[in-house]
Amino acid sequence: MTEFSGPLASTLAIGLMALATYLCRVGGVVLMSRVRLTPRVERALKALPGCIVTAAVLPIGLQAGPAGMLGLAAALTAMALTRQELAALLAGLGTVAALRALGL
Repeated sequence: MTEFSGPLASTLAIGLMALATYLCRVGGVVLMSRVRLTPRVERALKALPGCIVTAAVLPIGLQAGPAGMLGLAAALTAMALTRQELAALLAGLGTVAALRALGL
């Protein structure tokens, strides 16, 4: 079996990843052009970003321990009160940083 390395392999890997990304985006557009947007589908699409964020962030918060979970709680609270992502981000990161500085 031949091992690939060097600039050609890197260029090939980057090109293939770009192609895969492009095909995923085009595939989504093509797929959604064939789906009728009923109120139920619209509700599901509106809920999707929150589900993705939860699936990506919750395991990280759990691994970070109490400081991470309290940071997530602070971010959720800030988001519920302000509806601004930057405020939620600052609240979550600030909480975790403060708790880490206190030794938690």
